[in-house]
Amino acid sequence: MAARSQRLIIKFGSGILTNPKGNTLDRRQFARLSAEVAALVEKGHECLIVSSGAVAAGMSVLGLAERPKNLSARQACAAVGQTRLMQQYAARFARHGLNVAQLLLTHSDLDSRTRHANARNTLQHLFERRNVVPIINENDSVAVEELNFGDNDRLSAEVAILVGADRLFLLTSVDGLLDTAGNVVPEVRDVAGVAGFIRQDKGHVSVGGMTTKLQAARIAVDHGIAVRILNGRKSGLLAAALAGQEVGTSFPARRR
Repeated sequence: MAARSQRLIIKFGSGILTNPKGNTLDRRQFARLSAEVAALVEKGHECLIVSSGAVAAGMSVLGLAERPKNLSARQACAAVGQTRLMQQYAARFARHGLNVAQLLLTHSDLDSRTRHANARNTLQHLFERRNVVPIINENDSVAVEELNFGDNDRLSAEVAILVGADRLFLLTSVDGLLDTAGNVVPEVRDVAGVAGFIRQDKGHVSVGGMTTKLQAARIAVDHGIAVRILNGRKSGLLAAALAGQEVGTSFPARRR
C-alpha cells in the first residue's frame, strides 16, 4: 500500500489512444496505460479514468479515414465506438484482476443538483469496491460540448471536483506546456501568464489542444486540486510524477 493513498483522475486524450492516423484504437497503448493504472491501484491509490477515443474507435468500424466534420456523423461514430472503447478497457484491466465501470456524463448532469449527487454517490461506491476502475466519457451521442470544444479536458476537471480528487493528470501527445523556444515549462502558478505559449497545432482526432488543458488546470487548481500535463506516449510518467520527479508541467493546487 502507498504511504498515503490518493484519489487520482487520469484523463486520456484521443491522440494517445489511437494509431498515428487517428482512425483506430492503439491496442499497445491500451495495454501499457492500463498496466500503469493497475499498478497505481495496487499501491492503494483510487484511480478514475476520463477517456476520449470513442469517435476514433467508431471511425474504424464505419470505415472512415478522416474525422467527420458533420456533428451527427461524429455522434454516430461515438455511439458505435463507445462499445469498442470499453471492450478494450475491460479486456486490459481484467488481466490485472480489475473490473471497469462505465459512466457517460454531460455537463448538464453535473449542473443538476440531483444528478450531481447521484453521480458522486455512484463513484464513491465504486471507489469503495477497490477492484473497479471507473471510466467516464462525455455522452457524445447526445451531447455536443466535447465533440465541438474540449476533448474531455474540462469534464475531467469537473469530475475531479465532483469526487474531491487529490490530483488530475492530463495525458496528451506532447511532453507538457512548451514555451516559445520549445522547452517544457516545468511549473505554472499563473495560468493566465502562460497563455501566450499556446500553440494551435493538434492531432488528427484531438479536439481541445493545449487551450482547453490550461482551462481545465485553472478550474482544478482553483478548487485545491493539483494538475499535471504528461506525455501519454511515454511510459512510467504517472508513477514518476507521484514519486515527486519533475516530469511534464505541474500546476500546484491553490490553498483554499
